[in-house]
Amino acid sequence: MTFTAAALIAASIAPSISNAAVKSEGMKVSMQLAPTADARQQVLTQSAVQFSKEMRRLWIEHILWTGSYIVSAISGLEDQQQVLSRLLRNQQDIGNLFKPYYGDAVGNQLTTLLQQHIMLAGKVVDAAKAGNTADLNKYNAEWHKNADDIARFLAAANPSWGFKWLQDMLYTHLKLITDQVVARLKKDWEGDIHAIDQNEAHMLQFADVLSDGIVKQFPKQFQQ
Repeated sequence: MTFTAAALIAASIAPSISNAAVKSEGMKVSMQLAPTADARQQVLTQSAVQFSKEMRRLWIEHILWTGSYIVSAISGLEDQQQVLSRLLRNQQDIGNLFKPYYGDAVGNQLTTLLQQHIMLAGKVVDAAKAGNTADLNKYNAEWHKNADDIARFLAAANPSWGFKWLQDMLYTHLKLITDQVVARLKKDWEGDIHAIDQNEAHMLQFADVLSDGIVKQFPKQFQQ
């Protein structure tokens, strides 16, 4: 894949993340936008700790299988569909984690939104690989709109999660996925690894805020 395709995706997506809370040095996420609740300062019960671990595990899987799909899609590997199926199942697992607290309808809707996030990411990757500017711009815009939809949906579910903070976190997630795609198209393997490391740390922060918000909202379910 030519450098032109890599430059194309970087130039196309950069304007869409201007509001994301990302510092230029090392892609460090600004913590000033995080919710100001007393998250992580409380003494967590065993059930709350276990819930937090599960939330972290699922979002790390999100990064793992997203990265695996990017490798398969860009390289045209035979396992692309199998990896995609596993990645989509991860989104279902995340939605299922929310069901005991918000109900099946909310969990299923979250799964739908997250699976749309994955399918749109695949279209962005395909357009970048093909060097198709029109499709890249189209699917990148839809990808960010989907992030807005996820942020709006989560913010409505829990008062501890502000829409702007969620939006910034999700936009940063998209930027780091984009960094990985660009690095692989350029065969910049160190850049690829760096983007994955950054995205893992970023999504662990995201997972912690989600789990803390749920524990705070439903304290009776985390008493043991």
